[in-house]
Amino acid sequence: MARSTLTRLVLAPTAAVAALIGFAAAPAHAAIWTSSEQWGNYTTSDNYILYNNIWGSGAGTQTIWADSSSNWGVTANHPDTGGIKSYPNAKKVIDKPLASLSSLTSGYDVTVPSSGAYNTSYDIWDTDYDYEVMLWVNYNGAVGPLGTSQGNVTLGGHTWTVYKGDNGANEVFSFLRTSDSTAGTVDILPILKWIDTKGWWSDETIGDVQFGYEITSSSGGLDFVTNGFDVSSS
Repeated sequence: MARSTLTRLVLAPTAAVAALIGFAAAPAHAAIWTSSEQWGNYTTSDNYILYNNIWGSGAGTQTIWADSSSNWGVTANHPDTGGIKSYPNAKKVIDKPLASLSSLTSGYDVTVPSSGAYNTSYDIWDTDYDYEVMLWVNYNGAVGPLGTSQGNVTLGGHTWTVYKGDNGANEVFSFLRTSDSTAGTVDILPILKWIDTKGWWSDETIGDVQFGYEITSSSGGLDFVTNGFDVSSS
């Protein structure tokens, strides 16, 4: 999914550099699941769905691996051309009316390339897929969101620049963190309620909370690693 944003460029540290800083982009042992299939997917024991999701035109190759919903990653080798190529992600289904939620939070911890074109983002949908809420926690390269700026707002423990747009299939509300973050917690519910108070939607049922990497280009093969991720709701 996540068809709404613009392009990005990616180049990652080499294996030698990764070794020097003590970080291995892929697990040293065999992961419990891997896939290079375009739509490869896997349901974890705690009911998260991992999805390779190579949906854009002109894509190269991409392999997703996972040990769990909170420890997974992707090696992507997409050409240096425009247009989003993929959105590998982990998804938690909420399926609750916004008005019935008393809490919706998520934690994340990622290791991403230092150059290139991508974003690390939440992609939150209503059950009818009429509305898409993107929360960019970090991004890199010549990229930008869909729509026009609505100014800055501090919500959910972060300060965001908000954009409102339409991709022809659904409305898109993009929240770009004003500084990059690779680890933290987001209180998602106040963000969704703020959208409601703005009159941008009404009485929606929250469907999926997805988290992953929207990749435009990653020539040579780049590694994106989720070291921690969870979604909690009540």
